[in-house]
Amino acid sequence: MSRIENALRASTRRPLVMPFVTAGYPEIAATADLVRAMVGAGADMIEIGMPFSDPLADGPTIQAASEVALGNGMTIAGVLDIVRDLRAGPSLDAVPILLMGYCNPLFRYGLDRFALNAAAAGVDGLIVPDLPPEEAGEYREACAAAGLSTVFLMAPNTPDDRVRAVDAASTHFSYCVSVTGVTGARGSLAASTVEFLERVAGLAEKPFVVGFGVKSAEQVRVLGPHAAGIVVGSALIDAMRQSSDPTSAVAELVSELSEAARERGLREVD
Repeated sequence: MSRIENALRASTRRPLVMPFVTAGYPEIAATADLVRAMVGAGADMIEIGMPFSDPLADGPTIQAASEVALGNGMTIAGVLDIVRDLRAGPSLDAVPILLMGYCNPLFRYGLDRFALNAAAAGVDGLIVPDLPPEEAGEYREACAAAGLSTVFLMAPNTPDDRVRAVDAASTHFSYCVSVTGVTGARGSLAASTVEFLERVAGLAEKPFVVGFGVKSAEQVRVLGPHAAGIVVGSALIDAMRQSSDPTSAVAELVSELSEAARERGLREVD
C-alpha cells in the first residue's frame, strides 16, 4: 500500500492537513527543515512547490516566493535533492510528499526521466495545474510507469461531467480549488464553497482535498467535514516572510491547523 493510501485510510475520522512550501524559499538550505517542522507539528501530507517563472495558478504570495527561490538557484534537480534529503531520515518515512509544478519545466526535463527520478527520490505524487486530463496522456503514462500518483484539479464552476472526469483521472484523490482564481490566503471563504464540496462528494468516487485561499484554523473547522484534506500554502509563506524565525512560525501555524482538523473529526474517508 502506498504512503498516500495509508494516509487516507489512517485519517478516517478527520481531514488531513497538507501544508505547501516553495522549494528554495526563503533559502535552499531551509526547505528540508521547514518540511520537518511541518511534519513535527502534525502535517499529514506535504506539498512542495517547484518554482517556475510563470506560475499561472499562483497568486502574488507564491509568485514572489518562486522568484526568490529561482534567484537562490533552485532547479528541478535541486527539488529532488531536497526530497532525497527528507527521505534519508526516519521521521518522514510514512509521510506522503507531492510535488506541485508546471508542465513546461517537466517537458524540458523529460517526462519519463522526471517521473523515474522523482519516484527514486521518494516523491509520491504530482500536481500540475496547467495540464488538464484531456492533454495529459503522456504525463499520466509516465507517472503510472514510475508509480507516481497524479492529482488533477477542479474549480467551483466545473460542470458535473468534468468533475467525474477529473476524479477518474486522479490516481488516489483530486484537488478542489475553493475559488475561481489563483492561490492566496483569504480572510473568508464564500458560502458556496461548502456547496461545491458537497456537490463533488455526490459525484466523485475517490477522496478529494480542498485548497486555494485557506489560511486559518477556523476555515479548517468549516471545510474539514466536507473534504478528505485541507491544503494551506500562501498563509504559511506569509508567516515565514513576517517572522524572524520562519521555521517556528510555520510549525506554530501547522500545529493550529492540525489541532483544528482533529477537533473536526467528522468525515469518514472510504
